[in-house]
Amino acid sequence: MQTRQLGPFAVSALGLGCMNLSHAYGAPVPGEQGERVLLAALDAGVTLFDTAALYGFGANETLVGKVLSRHRSRFTLASKCGMTGVDLAADGKLVRVIDGRPETIRATCEASLKRLQTDVIDLYYLHRWDKQVPIEDSMGALADLVSAGKIRAIGLSEVSAATLRKAHAVHPVAAVQTEYSLWTRNPEIAVLEACRELGVAFVAFSPVGRGFLGGKLLDVGTLDDKDIRRSMPRFSPVNYAANLKLLPAFHAIAKEANCTPAQLALAWLLHKGGHIIPIPGTTSLEHLHDNLGAVHVEPGAGVMKRLEALINEKTVTGNRYNAQANSEVDTEAF
Repeated sequence: MQTRQLGPFAVSALGLGCMNLSHAYGAPVPGEQGERVLLAALDAGVTLFDTAALYGFGANETLVGKVLSRHRSRFTLASKCGMTGVDLAADGKLVRVIDGRPETIRATCEASLKRLQTDVIDLYYLHRWDKQVPIEDSMGALADLVSAGKIRAIGLSEVSAATLRKAHAVHPVAAVQTEYSLWTRNPEIAVLEACRELGVAFVAFSPVGRGFLGGKLLDVGTLDDKDIRRSMPRFSPVNYAANLKLLPAFHAIAKEANCTPAQLALAWLLHKGGHIIPIPGTTSLEHLHDNLGAVHVEPGAGVMKRLEALINEKTVTGNRYNAQANSEVDTEAF
């Protein structure tokens, strides 16, 4: 497996996003299936595993800790704070809350360390910038966790270039994590260049377009009722039908490149910059090994240009988030 630099760590060029083993795309997979995927990724050379306190309201961290803690020296562990499940109504039902206050960050970290069965988290992200809390305050709390030996490096998720620069002035930021793929190109406005300038790794989540670019999700009506994609405008039946029209040409390019559509989507990202580290997620061993094959795909300048002309912010129909979710993202000067 090729490696790329992420702060002080040399990690596999493709990491594993662990979220959908426990969260977001319908019912969590059985524990045995999640264990098989995690261990297969580790055995295949993946050395960056990405989870969060939010995913499954702690269940994903618990799974990662149970399965991988005995192999702790073999990989870089990333998790996130600042967005968790909270029992606001005292009725036992957890709801997602963004909270970047220092005391909350510290408490979330302690809980995550226990679930992950580790003494230190290698890369700890602020999952969302809490706009009620100055970024400098949240970064100060994270810097204190570094000093205390609880975490080794700091990351930010879904922030603008301007916020990244403010945070980096408080303490070095090792990575920025944001959605990035052929059909989500927002980071190209300013964040990618800011990361390159500051020496910050860019970790791309949902690099296969939440399944769209894999080419196997043809009917959004088959999605689970609790699948978060049902609330995303570009996955509405009308918009998705329009987006599906992009796939035949995309598949043709993949065939020419002698790879699968998912591999082509990932190879495009890998060749957009040496500081970019995609973290595709999957619940399938077949898809896991297919994704990892992307490191051997060389698309070439001509294919890169054809892909970008085919699928981009002007040819994709529908926003990536609804109004509520978009309001939670730091999009200013994105």
